[in-house]
Amino acid sequence: MSRIGKQPIPIPAGVKVQVADGKVKVEGAKGAKLELAFHRAMKVEVDGGKTIKVTRPDDEREHRALHGLTRSLIANMIEGVTKGFEKKLKIEGVGYQARVDGKKGLILTVGYSQPIEMPPPAGVTVETPDQTTILIKGPDKQKVGQYAAEVRKVRKPEPYKGKGIRYDNEQVRRKEGKSFTTGGA
Repeated sequence: MSRIGKQPIPIPAGVKVQVADGKVKVEGAKGAKLELAFHRAMKVEVDGGKTIKVTRPDDEREHRALHGLTRSLIANMIEGVTKGFEKKLKIEGVGYQARVDGKKGLILTVGYSQPIEMPPPAGVTVETPDQTTILIKGPDKQKVGQYAAEVRKVRKPEPYKGKGIRYDNEQVRRKEGKSFTTGGA
C-alpha cells in the first residue's frame, strides 16, 4: 500500500496546475514553469483547484511503485516553483577556487593544468559567494542535483588530506597515512 501516493498534494496560492494529455504543467508566481509526463496507468486530477490527487488502477507491484513516485515528482515540482531547490558545495585545498563567468558559467581551478568550465543547464543558476563556496539553485530538483553531482565529480574529496569538492553537509571519512616505524628485523 502506497502511503505517500494516497496523500493529496495541496496547491499553494499563486501556483497554476494543468493536467492534460498525460502531462502535468505547473507554473509558479515567479514565472518558473515545469512539466512532467507521467505514466499512462496513473490518473492525476485536480480537485477544485485546491489539491492534486494521484490514483492507480490496481494493486499490481509496478503500479504501486509508480503511484508514490508520480505523487512525489508532482509535489517536488510544486515546491520547486514556490521555494526552489538549492545545493551548496564547498571546495577544500590550497589554491582550489571557483568563480562564475557570465558567458562560460562556472569555472573551477582545482589542481588540473587548465581551469574547468562548466556551463549550467537551462533553468539552473550558479553563484559563488566566496571562492570556496558554490551555490546551485533552480526550480527543478533533478537538474539542480544532477549539476551539483557533475561539479563534485570534477574533483571528489580524497580521504587523506580531504582536498576536493564536497557537499556542504558531507562528512568525508579520513584515512591515516603510512606510518613509519624504526627498527629492523
